[in-house]
Amino acid sequence: MKESISARQVGILVGALPPGTAYAGLADKLTLLVGDGRIPLAVRLPSERALATALGLSRTTITRAYALLCDSGYARAIQGSGTYTAVPGGRRQAHDRVLVAGGAGESWIDLSCAADSAPAEVMAAYTAALAALPSYLSGHGYFPSGLPVLQEAIAATYQARGLPTSPEQIIVTPGALTAASIVVRALAPRRGHALIESPTYPNAAETLRAAGLQLHETPLDAGGWDMAGLMHTIRQIAPDFAYLIPDFQNPTGAVMGTAQRRQLGQCLQTHGTVPIVDETHQALALDGQAMPPPFACFNPDTITLGSMSKVFWGGLRIGWIRAPQTTVGPLTRARMSLDLGVPIVEQLAATHLQRHGPVSPGQIQRLRAQRDALVRAVAAHLPDWRFIPPAGGLALWCELPHRGATALAAAVAAQQVAVTPGPVFSPNGGLDAFIRLPWSRPVPDLQQAVERIAAAWHGLAAHSPAARPDHHNGRIRLVMA
Repeated sequence: MKESISARQVGILVGALPPGTAYAGLADKLTLLVGDGRIPLAVRLPSERALATALGLSRTTITRAYALLCDSGYARAIQGSGTYTAVPGGRRQAHDRVLVAGGAGESWIDLSCAADSAPAEVMAAYTAALAALPSYLSGHGYFPSGLPVLQEAIAATYQARGLPTSPEQIIVTPGALTAASIVVRALAPRRGHALIESPTYPNAAETLRAAGLQLHETPLDAGGWDMAGLMHTIRQIAPDFAYLIPDFQNPTGAVMGTAQRRQLGQCLQTHGTVPIVDETHQALALDGQAMPPPFACFNPDTITLGSMSKVFWGGLRIGWIRAPQTTVGPLTRARMSLDLGVPIVEQLAATHLQRHGPVSPGQIQRLRAQRDALVRAVAAHLPDWRFIPPAGGLALWCELPHRGATALAAAVAAQQVAVTPGPVFSPNGGLDAFIRLPWSRPVPDLQQAVERIAAAWHGLAAHSPAARPDHHNGRIRLVMA
């Protein structure tokens, strides 16, 4: 049976139409809803008569809106069946063959990338950016440190969080990963040492390793950091850098408390270790809770990395470095050795979004609903899996009853679901009893993905009994293999 959406549901999603021609405004709204996944693909839209009644519009208006939607590729009309949502060029065009091995079929569900589709605010931001663009066209267009208006907007977010920051301390980059590359390019000594969490964001670990840094792991789990062990390691090796994700840590979802930040910040400063703090998930507090102060409040040497990819959209390639004044010069020179700045339109769009808040309420509501749906689905279909539901971020860090995450990832790929097993997040290997499940897909996709994962898990012929995870007082503890 073909999936459909009711006229009432569409009416709620569409809301008030913008001023102007009604059919064009409705077509624009439907395009955004299909584009950001709030109306899934291949779903039958309501009949023209039903939607006209729900929206209080004429049937002719709905007919013309559907026609525009079909002309733009966001719907297709099937004779005798109805009008179905689509994307221009088909779903396959929306996936990258590098991120999803083998390409993506119509029924492929990608849970390997913890990044959601764009909320409606992103389209509005690009529209505002294009309106502001003409005033920049008479210049050369190069802004290696970032547009001043964007630097000011980003600095204002730190000010609002209690961390005094001037616009000159902000260097705009094409994403947080590039920001990390710039930092190590500018400041890393040859044959230096870096402390890194395990599990952690794998691309950051590779960036540090590629700079010639020797990595030293400090373990953590969904319950948090082993502070005593962490500070013992710092005292023992006095690393040049410590790469930390204290806010909804990727992949565990843990949040470092204020007292822990103060304690760790002082320890790092005492031993001359520069904290590189990744805050890409910081704004994604899904339960309305207040977040601890920025780590830089407790260590003035902290270099903070930020990004709009997780909060808004990965296609908006905007990240930044917030640096102490003393390191802005070396960082800027290193930045210019890579390129001469982020495209103007993206920076103007980012400025528009930053001025309206670090994240939109609608995005928080959507992510909260997706998180809750994923938690329910895993609990229902995989009751022997353990996890601590995070209060924010983008993913569940699940502990399996025994090793086998790598084998499971291969098995579910045959079911057209992409997941990432624990060893990917371990710089030196191990963690094969863990798997990351992002909730960055629409609820129906998440439910279907978990059903496929559960079928693959239960269908595996044999599981290795080795390296079973250890539990202590109900808290997950990582066992390094």
